[in-house]
Amino acid sequence: MRKSSAKPSDVKPSDVKPSDAKSSDARLTGLFLDMLAAEQGAGPNTLDAYRRDLTDFSEFLTRVGHSFVDAETQTLRDYLGDLDARGFKSSSVARRLSAMRHLFRFLLNERIRTEDPAAILSGPKRGRGLPKVLSISDVDRMLRRAKEMSEAADASPSQRLRALRLYCLLEVLYATGLRVSELVSLPRSAAKRDARMIVVRGKGNKERLVPLNEASRQAMADYLAATEAAKGEKKGSLAASKWLFPSFGESGHLTRQHFARDLKELAVASGLQARLVSPHVLRHAFASHLLHNGADLRIVQTLLGHTDISTTQIYTHVVEERLKSLVRDLHPLAEK
Repeated sequence: MRKSSAKPSDVKPSDVKPSDAKSSDARLTGLFLDMLAAEQGAGPNTLDAYRRDLTDFSEFLTRVGHSFVDAETQTLRDYLGDLDARGFKSSSVARRLSAMRHLFRFLLNERIRTEDPAAILSGPKRGRGLPKVLSISDVDRMLRRAKEMSEAADASPSQRLRALRLYCLLEVLYATGLRVSELVSLPRSAAKRDARMIVVRGKGNKERLVPLNEASRQAMADYLAATEAAKGEKKGSLAASKWLFPSFGESGHLTRQHFARDLKELAVASGLQARLVSPHVLRHAFASHLLHNGADLRIVQTLLGHTDISTTQIYTHVVEERLKSLVRDLHPLAEK
């Protein structure tokens, strides 16, 4: 890890009094997050997750009379035990431990600490569950229902525009497997009629090319045409927005939460249980359906924007089932 702008003299263990521990932790958290953003290209969602986890950790340390600069390994073990007592899942405990490890490695590199108390800690054993996946027929039902809503004759102009937006979001998500944050922040230029590929900026500010199918291109063109037609009726920043899915919110584009709510409403209207449907579930469906139909795992890894193949291997259960069916159906000695 390269050195960040924090200086070794900024904070020393001997300088921190118990009464100052909380403010010291907040300052160190800020320096750590600045490093993640500047050197690793961490996005807002990643930074918010680290901030929440480290704030909770700091509050525990304050209660037991410690801070980031003087916490020992046993204190960290006590915190993990406290998380368990509070009913945190093993995956959540493992995430908090990961945040602590990154923090103390940073403090060690910056010579704010002389040792890493998290280095010898072992995390909880995690059973990796299979991702929730919608069937192809389930996705088809949602696409058909969204299309029907966008073509409803009795819909007002604003209702039709909202329905077209939802249908476009759904088509693009299922066609590309984008992360929801990547999807809602697509630029307006992504909807070019002749564009067969779009450039997506993913985690760590890394770019990748993602292909579009005809259905998603048509949905984007129809939605963009409707927004252009509505420009004369709308006033404000939406008309001149650079985003494909603009909003009056702080980000300037549709939020993940708004899309997730609309998607659950669509699920119910399609006869599906809302709890089983989310943007991430549709991303899982994209990957699983590709693998089920013979796509190579490395190709799916590239499309999803996974840096490590081990992240994509959660979908290998689909490949295993397909191999079993191939042996069952095609092997000459298989039982008929």
